[in-house]
Amino acid sequence: MTKVQEIEDQTTQLPEEEVKERQKEDQKFLDLANKKIGQGKYIEKIGRRKEAVARVRIWDNEVDKEFSILINDLDYKNYFQNLEFRKIVESPLKKVNLSKKFKITVKVKGGGKRGQAEAIRLGLSRALVAFDETLKPRLKKAGFLTRDPRVVERKKYGKRKARKEEQWQKR
Repeated sequence: MTKVQEIEDQTTQLPEEEVKERQKEDQKFLDLANKKIGQGKYIEKIGRRKEAVARVRIWDNEVDKEFSILINDLDYKNYFQNLEFRKIVESPLKKVNLSKKFKITVKVKGGGKRGQAEAIRLGLSRALVAFDETLKPRLKKAGFLTRDPRVVERKKYGKRKARKEEQWQKR
């Protein structure tokens, strides 16, 4: 017996409880896929990271085939040339399998590209939770709903930077 046949045998012999649980999850996903925000309405949330602030709006997508995120009136692939930043931005949608359901517009300012990408991720996650509260545990477990409080420490007087001092000489 090959490994593929063994795996198929294991999946066909699932306990009834597990089958019912999977059916419930499938039904929740179908309910979520049919849920709408409303014509011309949107959900707006704010995400922050370091000095970056992102205002994220999610709209119902009229064209189900198209996946669009506009950041400052540019497509997100043009705004973020780095693949890592693109993945950060689209990660909440991939986590909850709702990539093609929404059209997303973002206004972001301040900070660098990484801070902006992570601010967008937080704002998008908050907007998804506002859309449907059942998505919260999945996004929380992935760490997308936690505001990263780390910011640059201020420079102190008498020092070169926040903590770096002038080189000390004995004589």
